[in-house]
Amino acid sequence: MELIANRNPQQMILDTSEIVSKSGTNFIEANTKSISLNHLRKDCTIPVFAKDNESTISHFEFIDAVNDLIKQQFPNEIINRPEIRVSHIIKGRTPDAIGIPAKELKEHQKTIYYERMAFIIEIPSLTENVNRNSLSLTVGGVRSYSEQNLYSKKSLEKFKVFIGFKNMVCLNLCISTDGYMDSIRIGTIGDLEQHIKLLLSNYNKERHLGMLEKMSKYQLLENQFAHLIGKLRMYQNLPKEERNGIFPFGLNDSQVNQVVKDYYRCPNFSRNEDGSINLYNLYNILTEANKSSYIDSNFERNVNAYEFINKLGNSIEFKTKDYFLP
Repeated sequence: MELIANRNPQQMILDTSEIVSKSGTNFIEANTKSISLNHLRKDCTIPVFAKDNESTISHFEFIDAVNDLIKQQFPNEIINRPEIRVSHIIKGRTPDAIGIPAKELKEHQKTIYYERMAFIIEIPSLTENVNRNSLSLTVGGVRSYSEQNLYSKKSLEKFKVFIGFKNMVCLNLCISTDGYMDSIRIGTIGDLEQHIKLLLSNYNKERHLGMLEKMSKYQLLENQFAHLIGKLRMYQNLPKEERNGIFPFGLNDSQVNQVVKDYYRCPNFSRNEDGSINLYNLYNILTEANKSSYIDSNFERNVNAYEFINKLGNSIEFKTKDYFLP
């Protein structure tokens, strides 16, 4: 696969004078590391489609486009610097470094780009209080070159974007179903901007907040929580034909283990003295466990946790049968 240098035109450079602060928190963990937008712009090469040498849309262009649209949509608000997490670094070298041992390479002879990238942009001036937690409006996205066939000619590229909230107590993301666009396939930045504008305009903030508030009205007793955990473990190993009609829970076994630990030990969302736990607290320990998901699946599992908790709430409210409840 061929690489080309990231030489973006001047108008693509982010105007940092309009950005106020960076919270420096980890919205995802897994095997990721934090980098700056400037690092993406200056230090990273851009993959191309090998058969026609057409450039892909770079991580920098993606983030920069979302940031510009946020400033257009919320012109009078405080907008934080993008928080960027990357993984799966792809290393290369310049032609003059052929034959040089890796340990002897100079910095200008090394090339890199990151196969997977996730970012969020927080708008701290748009903050709501839900169940005594401060939630700030947040927009973000995910890109993974692993979902592109870079060995062919230029084709549509896949992106994921969301708008939702970040819980300032635990730094978890709260993403609703209507605040998430999965599998956006576009050919140009202009196409991407149209999808992002559509997401921002269609997102119902009041409905999302109302659903989060409603979660606290329902709770599981200790024996119900124990039943739920047992069913979650069983679900992972159910034969495929027996999963039909059962909600497709997204977290894996190790993450379910983390949910149990946080049920007992989480300083913010653990069980009550009688062993019960309300659905809002359960939702937050699910999203906390989800931080260990890789970039590829993190946002999907976050939405899955939101849908799962709302499904449990509906089952309790309307007294309907549910595989996960006794």
